[in-house]
Amino acid sequence: MAANMYRVGDYVYFENSSSNPYLIRRIEELNKTANGNVEAKVVCLFRRRDISGNLNTLADSNARDFEEESKQPTVSEQQKHQLKHRELFLSRQFESLPATHIRGKCNVTLLNETDVLAGYLEKEECFFYSLVFDPVQKTLLADQGEIRVGSKYQAEIPDKLAEGEEDTRIQEKLEVKVWHPDNQLKDPQIDQFLVVARAVGTFARALDCSSSIRQPSLHMSAAAASRDITLFHAMDTLQKNGYDLAKAMSTLVPQGGPVLCRDEMEEWSASEAMLFEEALEKYGKDFNDIRQDFLPWKSLASVVQFYYMWKTTDRYIQQKRLKAAEADSKLKQVYIPTYTKPNPNQIMAPGNKPGMNGAAGFQKGLSCESCRNLPSVAAAQSAQWYAWGPPNMQCRLCASCWIYWKKYGGLKTPTQLEGAARSGSESTPRGHMTRQEVQGLSPFTTSGGRAKLLAKNRQTFILQTTKLTRIARRVCTDILQPRSAARRPYASINANAVKAECMIRLPKATKAPIKNCSIPRPPLATIVKELAIQAPLKLKAPRGTPTPINRNQANQPRGGSALLGKRPFDSSALALPFPTNGRPFTSGMRTTSQSVIKRQKVNQGDAPNPVVFVATKYTRALRKHLTQSEMRRAARKPHLPVRVKLPLPPRPLALAILPSSTSEPIVLED
Repeated sequence: MAANMYRVGDYVYFENSSSNPYLIRRIEELNKTANGNVEAKVVCLFRRRDISGNLNTLADSNARDFEEESKQPTVSEQQKHQLKHRELFLSRQFESLPATHIRGKCNVTLLNETDVLAGYLEKEECFFYSLVFDPVQKTLLADQGEIRVGSKYQAEIPDKLAEGEEDTRIQEKLEVKVWHPDNQLKDPQIDQFLVVARAVGTFARALDCSSSIRQPSLHMSAAAASRDITLFHAMDTLQKNGYDLAKAMSTLVPQGGPVLCRDEMEEWSASEAMLFEEALEKYGKDFNDIRQDFLPWKSLASVVQFYYMWKTTDRYIQQKRLKAAEADSKLKQVYIPTYTKPNPNQIMAPGNKPGMNGAAGFQKGLSCESCRNLPSVAAAQSAQWYAWGPPNMQCRLCASCWIYWKKYGGLKTPTQLEGAARSGSESTPRGHMTRQEVQGLSPFTTSGGRAKLLAKNRQTFILQTTKLTRIARRVCTDILQPRSAARRPYASINANAVKAECMIRLPKATKAPIKNCSIPRPPLATIVKELAIQAPLKLKAPRGTPTPINRNQANQPRGGSALLGKRPFDSSALALPFPTNGRPFTSGMRTTSQSVIKRQKVNQGDAPNPVVFVATKYTRALRKHLTQSEMRRAARKPHLPVRVKLPLPPRPLALAILPSSTSEPIVLED
């Protein structure tokens, strides 16, 4: 009964999704709605999984500083992993949730330097927090309500002076004496002087115009003059004048008029007091936020002093009575029965077959993602299994790990997704794998027959620069610094600034229109003659054994294979035919003039290792005939053909040279 009774101030679990971890909230109010349901106004607490990666890095730095300052004992990597699940971040965000979504209680405490972090792992459902998270500003700040307990907050007690030893410290710098009880005045005389000081204060307020507006009546002025600030000023005046009543009287009323002493209650206006009450209702006694958001023109000392004076007024007593009446009308506690409905993520229940509750099709032999236990090992503990993660991954958790996931928002052991190393046969380093093996490797692939994920298909792409970018590289060399940028390819370059500077440095374009020079086009017959002259020459085959004609090749249309094949290595009329890999064509290699064979698509998982091109003597000879500018142009634009002129080999004189194109019929000799 007591476990299901929830009161204001309890830290509880709220469930907003059947697959996500519980939300941890603190109950501030319990309100009953018009339809009879109970809603809880709660304060939000966030986990590490709820904040960004940058804030997680900041939280890690704060944790390291805490461990160094408090001298925490060393813990294992698994304990460090689980301690991150116990850390929460407080916030000042409120929300209203149905009370029926409560799933249990937990304990949340403020982390202190005297605490041992490993002790939180020994306690069930125990969390800690040390930082405050702002969901709007996305910031992490230290909690201002820290209890200052520890060695660095203790007073340093000096050593005791020996007998006859003098204290060499300067007493004026250590403390200031404001009252000496052993004086020559008696108590009735001091009381009379304090009455005179109050009277002088009342008269000073009557002369001050601003005070007459704030305290229009004589009773209010007399009450303001009787406050502590007037008594402190009177006793300080006696101390400064050596407890001489005559000198002290003359100090209270100098030649310019009576001295007016006002405290924070008189300095603050009615509108400022209303702002303070509104801020106190929102932030409580967090004076830093009150000053920052509501009263930035006031000092922190002024805000604190006004608070303690405001607590002595009738206004504070009235508000306290109103809050007590509202609290009496609200619910103090609510009873929520234990939630017993089955979870839709459950895939195996006692007495049911696997695949129940909407999780069918799971493979046999899959292990728990958290404790790595197979179903046969975990069957003695629990027969319940729960689907976890994306549906296509087919991952699951056992009953104990599922409860840990729901309460603490993580797994007991680090997974491959969180950077854990592979174990056993899966510990092969990626540096010794091919690219296809690395891409086919999945953090969810294990030796237990888990479903293999397909690698993402690679797509060919080309990066092509615009004309303005190429011009900016030459014009703004001093800003771009290409050599420095090449040494540091990871450093970002502000391309917009470079282009803007290039537009400024470029000369202004002429306003005159560009004249288009029309070039006369030669007739078609002239173009055909020039192409026939520039065509490569063919050698006549010598007489000998007859070459059989392939009927399939004879039936193919002329020029069809050239259109379907890849673009060849383009050489000039006086150049030798070189393929793209630098080796000459042999009889066993297929050229583009032959028929094109359709390639088979190779699966990436079964693809061979990458091909390595080795330079040959023909490739090196080809490079020697390329100028430096041609080499750079070929490197920048690898998709364009390279034109190289090499000396022709000596032709045999006995063979007759025939033109490649003629109008005579083709004769095949036997």
